[in-house]
This record gives sequence, C-alpha cells and structure tokens, in this order.
Amino acid sequence: MTTRVAILTLTALLPASLVAGPIPGLSPETPWTVDGYLSYMATATLPDDHNSLLDHLLHQRLNVEYRFSDQLRIKVGMRNRVLAGDSNDLPGFGDTVGNDNGYWDLSGNWIDNSSVIATTSLDRLYLDWHTGRWQLQGGRFRINWGMTTVWNPNDLFNSYSIYDVDYPERPGTDAVQLSRKLGFASEWNLVYNPNDEASLDSYAGRYLSNAGGWDWQLLLAKSRRDSVVGAGFAGDIGGAGIRAEISWLNPIDEQWQGQPQSATSVGSLEGDFSFSGRRNWSLKGALLHLSNPLAIDSGSDYLSQPLTVRSLSFTEWTGYLESGVDLSPLWRLTLSASYYQDHSYFLGASSSYSLAENWTLQAIVQRFDGRGDALFADTPATLLYGLIRWNF
Repeated sequence: MTTRVAILTLTALLPASLVAGPIPGLSPETPWTVDGYLSYMATATLPDDHNSLLDHLLHQRLNVEYRFSDQLRIKVGMRNRVLAGDSNDLPGFGDTVGNDNGYWDLSGNWIDNSSVIATTSLDRLYLDWHTGRWQLQGGRFRINWGMTTVWNPNDLFNSYSIYDVDYPERPGTDAVQLSRKLGFASEWNLVYNPNDEASLDSYAGRYLSNAGGWDWQLLLAKSRRDSVVGAGFAGDIGGAGIRAEISWLNPIDEQWQGQPQSATSVGSLEGDFSFSGRRNWSLKGALLHLSNPLAIDSGSDYLSQPLTVRSLSFTEWTGYLESGVDLSPLWRLTLSASYYQDHSYFLGASSSYSLAENWTLQAIVQRFDGRGDALFADTPATLLYGLIRWNF
C-alpha cells in the first residue's frame, strides 16, 4: 500500500532529522526541516431530536521537507488520526474517514472497528523546483487561488467548509503547476489536475497582478464538468480590507448521469476592519451569491459532503459576520454567524488560550438551526469541541 510505504520511509528518515543541530558557522545547515503538531479533541454532538454523541480524536501531523539543492526540494505532509466514540457505530463512518478523493489513493484505515478507527493520509507529497522566475510543482499540494477568506469562488481546486474546526492545512490536490513571476506582485500559473475519468480532468490558467495597491486576478479553466471564467481583487479602503471574487461556471454537457446541468455564477464580497488598541478588536462581514444553487436533501448531508464552488451554499444569498477580541494577551474570543436565505442559521463561538509556548487550548460551540422549512431546521443540533494542541 502506498501509504504504508510512505510511513516506513518517513520512519526510517526521522532519526537523521532529529539529531542535534550543527554548530552555526562551522557546519552546513541541515537539508531537513521537520515540524507538526499533536492534538486531542473531544466532540459532543447534541441533536435536538436524537441521541447525543461523544467522540474523541487524537490527531498527529508531520511535515517533512528535504532540500536536494537550492532549486529542488520535496515536501511531505501526513495526518495520523485515531478516532474513538459513538460515531464509530454509524454505518459507513469508517469508509468516510479513510476515503481519499484524489487521483492517487494516499489514505487508508489500519484499524477499523466499532471501538477504534486509526487512519493515515498523505495530504502533501510533491516536488518543488524553482529557478529565477520559474517554478514547477508536481504531486499532491495545496493550490490556493482564493483572494477572499470566507467563501472562495476562484478557489477551484480546494473548496472547504467554514465550519471545519480541526483541519487548518486544508486538503491538497493531485496536480502539476507551472508558474512564472513577471515582476512585483505579478505572475501567471498553469495547472493540470487529472481524474480517474478523463472527461473530468481539470486544467486552469491564472494571471495575477497589482495596480494602484490593489491585487487582482483573472482565470480561465475547465473544472471537471464546467468551463469557468473568474476574477477577483483585494485591496484597502480607509484601513478596511476589501476583497471580492466571482466565477461563471458553464456546463460542458447538458446532462450528467441523467440530470440536467445548468450554468451558474458564484460571487463573494467581504470586508474587515481591525481597531487599534490592546484588545485587537476586529470585525468581518461577507456576502455570497449563487445564481443557481444546488438542491440539497438535508442539513446533515450538506455539512458532511465534499464542497465544490457550486455547493458553497444551498441558497441564492448567504451572509456571514465575525467579531474577535483579545480578552488578554494570551486569550482570544471570536464570535461568528451565518444566515441563509431559507432562514437557516449558524451561530459559533471560539475561545483560544495560549497555555505556554507551543501549547494552545481551544473551546468551540456551534449551533445549526433555522425557522420554518429551513434546511438546518430539519436536523437542529449543537456541537461542543474541546481541543488541546502542542506544536513542534
């Protein structure tokens, strides 16, 4: 199995990377870089109309970089997770945990039963070559084309849920990317992302530049079953950050698996402002528009499905607000809320406390609900998270 081979390889290499460092000025810098974190998270899921669930997650991340030369390096990122709790009894839960949506299957469960699921995933595994203004990357890596921070219509390869609390790195994409810098804040990128089914291959081009202090970009793509034209910009007005993205997705085929396909536009506008002072108070607001949102059967299906640009929301209009404040130099509180056009809503609170250098304690509360026939009103629930993390 590819994952096991990679694990054994990294295990063999780790001792060499963890020996005492060289004396500055007398020995060459080590070509290795190793970092990551170890965390424990307890999750309580409290549905209004069903039995509660209590789950435990031990999560270890390892990032390894080896530099063959100044121009060529390899980067590997691995997630090792051990899950125990009530969710293990849910039908298909183990398959969901060990699923890999990439072109290469680099994930797998090495323990899978009703008591414990242990799984490993390589979400970064790529070569990075650069010289002068040129850069070539190939393998599994993150392609982040988003200019906004809440919803990213331009981020064709790595759409993610704003409600995910324990995956800050976000998933990677199996692809080849060629880039060339053209000057200050200007470059172009070409990406090819293969699929097991050739008709679902994706390829895209982006041009990024800066004018008058504003970053802007244009992109053209064939993203799975859609032709895509997109644009985005980011800048500053009176100290407030302003960002926007829009993508137009036009289906290549009129039907797919017997279902009619239709064009849609996806646009996001957001702004944020940070107030001066020792509390570092910040405000952020965002608005998302989908001209033709996809039909979703239930709120639980929406929250558990892999996201794409087409499924960033399930209503035409969606709003988001966030406010953060430092309660002390080591303690930050963030409040957030989302509101959907069908009267579904999300309320969240996150408290992050620095226990010591490299140690963080976090508590999170999430509430999904709605009024009337709202999608979230079908399965209203409260989720409680407690997380402690050590970074190394």
